[in-house]
Amino acid sequence: MATHTTRMLIIGSGPAGLTAAIYGARAGMEPIVVQGLQPGGQLTITTDVENYPGFRDVIQGPWLMEEMQAQAEHVGTRMLWDTIVEVDLSGPMFRAIGDGGDVYEGETLVIATGAQAKWLHVPGEQELSGKGVSACATCDGFFYRGKKVVVIGGGNTAVEEALYLTNHSEDVTLIHRRDSLRSEKILQDRLMANPRISVLWNKRVERFVAHPEAGDLRALELIDTETGEKSEFETEGAFVAIGHAPSTELFKGKLEMDSSGYLIVEPGTPRTAIPGVFACGDVMDHTYRQAVTAAGVGCMAALDAERYLAEKAFAEKVTEAAE
Repeated sequence: MATHTTRMLIIGSGPAGLTAAIYGARAGMEPIVVQGLQPGGQLTITTDVENYPGFRDVIQGPWLMEEMQAQAEHVGTRMLWDTIVEVDLSGPMFRAIGDGGDVYEGETLVIATGAQAKWLHVPGEQELSGKGVSACATCDGFFYRGKKVVVIGGGNTAVEEALYLTNHSEDVTLIHRRDSLRSEKILQDRLMANPRISVLWNKRVERFVAHPEAGDLRALELIDTETGEKSEFETEGAFVAIGHAPSTELFKGKLEMDSSGYLIVEPGTPRTAIPGVFACGDVMDHTYRQAVTAAGVGCMAALDAERYLAEKAFAEKVTEAAE
């Protein structure tokens, strides 16, 4: 068991964590990134990426994260493989303990543990992910332009995704297992007024059906939640929109969270209520959830961490001079 000490400890290695590492390393903070269960974050399970600035052609999510990691290491970041099981935010050094017993200490802490899309966990869903099944219309809707698509869910996320998809498709169907939506009234009004959207009520998705030859999504197998009747609904794209779960279990009782478990930060900043502890990316952003916005807040976290350390050092010098 070893102890690793740094001026900036980063938990999480998606776009937010790695961008924080790049900026932190260039500022001489010699950051340590603890990579966690999914090194590279959600982009490592995303194939085609067409909306990350700077690339005119489609790029691959795993490749983008490999490049970000290589850049972070090139400027002086230490990447360590471990899963954090406990944190101590009482200070003055912030401590994280890995599942093997290693201890990581940072003068500042950047939390970039991300969030995971919630899935239905029905047959065919995992196998057809990226082949007609997605959990992000903003990320993947462009690939279904002119095609028949469905959105599964009944909350704000589902309605927003359905409305967004009308930018690309004239045939959008919202499938909900109940007979009324849980989303805000204003969103429901917009949904019902949109001629490109139709709603299938009281239907539960039982299975995603693959095309026997092409291997991509062909249809959904549905069950009527009232009658139990089975049916098949043909579609070329299905977007599971039943919400996201932020990876914040470690910080329960230690940092303020909203009702959905997202970390609460000072508006417009990555600063948490504990000075020196910052949160960035999907762990604190339930609105945008894009790689580029995560990277942007990761940059902000590193800049704020640098300022925090500089102000702390100045205050200590003033105190010493006064004694």
